[in-house]
Amino acid sequence: MTNSGPSQTDSPQQASEASGHSVKHRNLAEIERWLSLFGGGTLALYGLARGTLGGLALSLLGGGLVYRGITGHCRVYEALGVNTAEHTGSLATIPASAGVKVTREIVIMRPVQELYRFWRDFENLPRIMRHLEAVEVITPTRSHWVAKGPLGLRFEWDAEIINEKDNELISWRSLQGSEVDTSGSVHFTPGAGNQTTQVRVVLKYNPPAGKVGAALAGMLGEAPERQIAEDLRTFKWVMEFGRMSGLRDA
Repeated sequence: MTNSGPSQTDSPQQASEASGHSVKHRNLAEIERWLSLFGGGTLALYGLARGTLGGLALSLLGGGLVYRGITGHCRVYEALGVNTAEHTGSLATIPASAGVKVTREIVIMRPVQELYRFWRDFENLPRIMRHLEAVEVITPTRSHWVAKGPLGLRFEWDAEIINEKDNELISWRSLQGSEVDTSGSVHFTPGAGNQTTQVRVVLKYNPPAGKVGAALAGMLGEAPERQIAEDLRTFKWVMEFGRMSGLRDA
């Protein structure tokens, strides 16, 4: 008997062709399709295993993600005019309605100069950001980042500083070829007597699988809002007490 469906060894592109979905209708990058397939399958199996009405809803969502990965087509992207399957210019861009924006802040009992100096050495950041595996400084304005994503995946990107004011502001954006489009800034505002500092992080990113992927990450405990809040608490602990131990109890 001939099997007309996609095989288990097909790539997302081969599966898309087997399903009859035209190349010209694809609007997802390859990495987004793989994440949709993997995440959708995991979510569908998890939902079925629960055997509840809520589990059925999760299974349906997972099935939608699998279909998204097989076809390489996202109706939401189509409505927004977004196409991550196409190459952009030399700098990564995030359509205003497509990305996810997060803003978090914290007050730290250390002088602004000390906090700025620690953060500006990006290779320090994996010490306070648990999702970061490594940061390599390439030039004074460019760096390479490796992060852990949901479901055990890893993502890499190159970033460039686009604005910097000593002891006040660092802003950045990712470059072409990055697996995650991201831009953001960190602001340092001195408090009374210059012995405390308000640190505010503004992050915008377009994760693989778009907002669907961000929602899936949230269900799996990897929501960026939670990550950044935890990272800032870790930053506070390290800078105020000078050690990493006891962070989970803080």
